[in-house]
Amino acid sequence: MPVLPLRTKSENLVGSLIREVSKDSMEKPGLIPLWFGEGSRTAPPAVVAEAKKAMDDGFQFYSASAGRPELREAIAQYVSGLRGIKVGADRVCVTPSGDSAIQMVMQLIVDPGDNIVFAVPLWPNGLDMVEHLNGEVRRVALKWGERGWSLDLDRLFAAVDRRTKAIFLNSPGNPTGWVATADELKAVLEFCRKRGIWAIGDDVYERLVYDGSERAPSLLDFAEPDDAVISINSFSKAWCMTGWRLGWLVTPASVIDTLGKIIEFNTSCATTFVQRAGVMALKQEAFLHEIRADYARARDIAYQRLSGMGRVRLARPEGAFYAFFSVDGMTDSVEYCKKVAREANVGLAPGRAFAPEGEGFIRLCFATNPARLTEAFDRLEPLLR
Repeated sequence: MPVLPLRTKSENLVGSLIREVSKDSMEKPGLIPLWFGEGSRTAPPAVVAEAKKAMDDGFQFYSASAGRPELREAIAQYVSGLRGIKVGADRVCVTPSGDSAIQMVMQLIVDPGDNIVFAVPLWPNGLDMVEHLNGEVRRVALKWGERGWSLDLDRLFAAVDRRTKAIFLNSPGNPTGWVATADELKAVLEFCRKRGIWAIGDDVYERLVYDGSERAPSLLDFAEPDDAVISINSFSKAWCMTGWRLGWLVTPASVIDTLGKIIEFNTSCATTFVQRAGVMALKQEAFLHEIRADYARARDIAYQRLSGMGRVRLARPEGAFYAFFSVDGMTDSVEYCKKVAREANVGLAPGRAFAPEGEGFIRLCFATNPARLTEAFDRLEPLLR
């Protein structure tokens, strides 16, 4: 029997350009993989122990779709304490990863023909999901200059029209390291209120900022409980739990039941014993301080080495754990990253993977130990000097 036609939107999905670069080189002996967005450390030992204990204690069955009550309450207390605001557990929805949280938010708000305005470059899953739902993506490029990346609010707001459902910001930004200011977020929230649209913040890297702060500004800092504001978050980055697949959303309480149904249709719930480990993770403040200090040192190494290479242009990242740099003479970041993997045995991510506006740049994840990072730059220098 011949294979029957698939949904056109599904058949035409473009795979990850990072994986396209990595597929031919991932198994190369001695390759230093700095292409994916994860650190080289594992989760805190107390979190691992709690997951094992939860499995032994029988937490191997379904939970409520929106998450176990103790994790929702722990997240609410964590967010409230971190931001000095009051967030109730009735506004928290547990998700099986930050990526799935983005997917479910788009399923929540996007009808065919609607558009979402994104500041780019950024992690592409949200853009792809809007298009998969027959919506329209409107990209507004962050401005690149000698002092780094910046947001042009006038251009962002001008992209909004009567079919716009939301403005989506990722700060601290993947891949740019850009961090929105409090004033910028206030302005975005006020604009969204006036226009009657959602303000969505991808806050996954909020604990990874290098200006001495405990966290980056967020839309949540200025939102009322019933504002049309959604904060997306994850345990993956700050807690070194990428493979655990656990995230959360903070939304108005009125949409939690609907989100629970969307989760039910997608995955039923987040993994139950991992949810128990999530409660323990939120108690690991010392670990977060240690990780941030390690990444700050790694950022300084990355900036010092790259800025000394003649063909490279970059700004010192303000947050997240990436160096996003341009290379003089590079015209195709995908092919160039394949060349780097072949010739320097270092895995890097092409800027085009983060929207067309990322072309001309390369992303390097510096969340690894100093010796490994130094070796990577020693290998890269002959190509980039």
